[in-house]
Amino acid sequence: MRALANLYNPLVNLAERLAPATLPTLARFTFAATLLGYFWASALTKTGDGVLGIFQPSLGAYAQIFPKAMEAASYDVGQLGLFHWAVVVAGTLAEFILPLLITVGLLTRLAALGMIGFVAVQSLTDLYGHGGIDQPETLGAWFDRIPDSVILDQRLFWMVVLVTLLLKGAGPLSVDRLLGIR
Repeated sequence: MRALANLYNPLVNLAERLAPATLPTLARFTFAATLLGYFWASALTKTGDGVLGIFQPSLGAYAQIFPKAMEAASYDVGQLGLFHWAVVVAGTLAEFILPLLITVGLLTRLAALGMIGFVAVQSLTDLYGHGGIDQPETLGAWFDRIPDSVILDQRLFWMVVLVTLLLKGAGPLSVDRLLGIR
């Protein structure tokens, strides 16, 4: 057993020395490789035409973010107010800006916190606004040996990456480190 410990301990020590640099860098890489494209594609579905299309959200943007309000308004955006427009524009901007900040490692902790809030609101909208709460396969369940539900399983993995960045920061290969931002 001592021989095994003599092999194991140096490996653990090396892992502990590498973790402060490796873990946040790996979390940012994982986010960029799996979620950056997802959020940007989602944001693009919400923009109107042209350069200023972000300030003229598409019908789909309102339907995605305010499904019940859109249904009540018979999908007539004109019946919604300034509040709805501001939330849609802010949400769309967040889908572009926060993932970019995480990917380059700028204001990473703040961006990760924003994304945690964004994912929480997105999940609640999916569950209650789009009826996912009534679809067990969408909601899923933890500890059920089926790891592919959209809400509980996938979003838990997203949260682990985001919480890692919130707690550890961006790591050594980041704009934060370049600028000396903690």
